[in-house]
Amino acid sequence: MMATQRKTESLLDRLPVVRGRYSANVPLAPITWFRVGGPAEVVFRPADAEDLAAFLAAKPADVAMTVIGVGSNLLVRDGGVPGVVIRLGRAFAAITAQGDVLETGAAALDLNAALAACTEGLGGLEFLSGIPGTIGGALRMNAGAYGGEMKDVVLQATVLDAAGQVRTVNAADLGFAYRRCGVPETSIFLAARLQGRRADPHAIGARIEEIRRAREGSQPVRARTGGSTFANPPGAKAWELIDRAGCRGLVRGGAQVSKVHCNFLINTGTASAADLEALGEEVRRRVFESSGIRLEWEIRRIGAHGGAGAAVGGRE
Repeated sequence: MMATQRKTESLLDRLPVVRGRYSANVPLAPITWFRVGGPAEVVFRPADAEDLAAFLAAKPADVAMTVIGVGSNLLVRDGGVPGVVIRLGRAFAAITAQGDVLETGAAALDLNAALAACTEGLGGLEFLSGIPGTIGGALRMNAGAYGGEMKDVVLQATVLDAAGQVRTVNAADLGFAYRRCGVPETSIFLAARLQGRRADPHAIGARIEEIRRAREGSQPVRARTGGSTFANPPGAKAWELIDRAGCRGLVRGGAQVSKVHCNFLINTGTASAADLEALGEEVRRRVFESSGIRLEWEIRRIGAHGGAGAAVGGRE
């Protein structure tokens, strides 16, 4: 029996009994927008919040844990992700309205939250339609686009800590900053309450359509991409810095800097995760040489480099 098989079976033997489902050696490339990367050692799909809480409370402390959403702003390295990858399913995707507040599960798609708000006549949440991914990921990185950010609309978030304890955290205590929040990486977002305002559903729908057209006109939305690659530095725009550094269209293996929007990396069809990450690092190097500004990754990079690379945990 191969060593990797023994390792996986040993991990499954060590994990607590759950009502959800464990799967071993699960390919992750098909569920990421880049369509690259190695497998997860084990994927856990909890039945509900109680099942997830029980898992966290009983999980061996030395077992690595990574939470991923729909893989929209994620680069899984070629060596795969060791430990347990948690994916939240339908039980975490409910969306309901209570007055002017939209209550959303962490696994709800940002677009679905915007559309639900439209149906309910709740304005102020249209910007979510321009953010690929889930509410949980949007909370984790204080996602924003088209004039709005999560910090502008979040009232409360429900969080599950590393010990399996559920907490309700008010917006002021979430520690929102540009493209990040202060909630510990070991905690998992379960749900959020978002503040809307009464508006004409037709006007809301028109704004959502405007955002859709703007995205399609300015971003490579039909390419294998991970969305915005680098965060905007203070007082500057990442794409402008990349363009000035001569990186538009730059190629590394099967990876390319988009010619449509040069803060997007593209898998042209044959890229490895190593190609994409190396291209991103080359862009950072050239931008630093030309401007003195060091770009910071906005895309989450997780897992082990191909071969003997070290594992790096993360979330999306």
